[in-house]
Amino acid sequence: MIAASADVRLALDLVGIFVFALSGGLVAVRARLDLFGVAVLAWVSGLGGGIIRDVFLGDVPPDGISNPWYVVTVLAAGLVVFAFHGAFVDLSRHRPKLRLHRISQSVKYLDAVGLATFAVAGALKAVMLGAPPLAAVFVGGITAVGGGMIRDVLVGQVPEVLRRDLYAVPALLGAAVVVVAAELGGLSYLVIWATVLLVLGIRVAAIVFDLQAPTPVPSRGEAA
Repeated sequence: MIAASADVRLALDLVGIFVFALSGGLVAVRARLDLFGVAVLAWVSGLGGGIIRDVFLGDVPPDGISNPWYVVTVLAAGLVVFAFHGAFVDLSRHRPKLRLHRISQSVKYLDAVGLATFAVAGALKAVMLGAPPLAAVFVGGITAVGGGMIRDVLVGQVPEVLRRDLYAVPALLGAAVVVVAAELGGLSYLVIWATVLLVLGIRVAAIVFDLQAPTPVPSRGEAA
């Protein structure tokens, strides 16, 4: 395993926290939440997956509430949301109108970046702490989707991971690549960053081409 894997994981964590916190803030804007609501969703989205990961791995207190860099990153993302608030809200009207399509698309692409970085970072930390291979893959997947799931539940919508879009599959694939590479002694900077790009590419392709995971086919007489 590469000697500086902890530094690589920290970098991945910070990128994932920042983009997921941005997406959480935008979801709060779309839900017309107040300032506190925006802050809560940004915090949950950015740090939720990592906190779940650390609890599963027994690494407590979780980095999300003990590492000042993580907290500062969430605050920075919140400031960015407020700074560019006008790009997502039409303030020229008497009653501001949300640019829903722009918000939704931004959330999807931000989530794609967060998914890729967190899947790899989660699996990497699990491997570093000596978790069994299957557990490490699972931890990578839950790190990637955990914060987004909590965010969506808080605003009363079905979590993205439970919808038809390919979401959890690329995260689990990326985590599996990291774990297999570690087991074979081939985990390197190239493998780590190539895996991030692989997960990101699959997720972006799913968004652009509307790729769907298989769903149960309704039987005759059932509503489609």
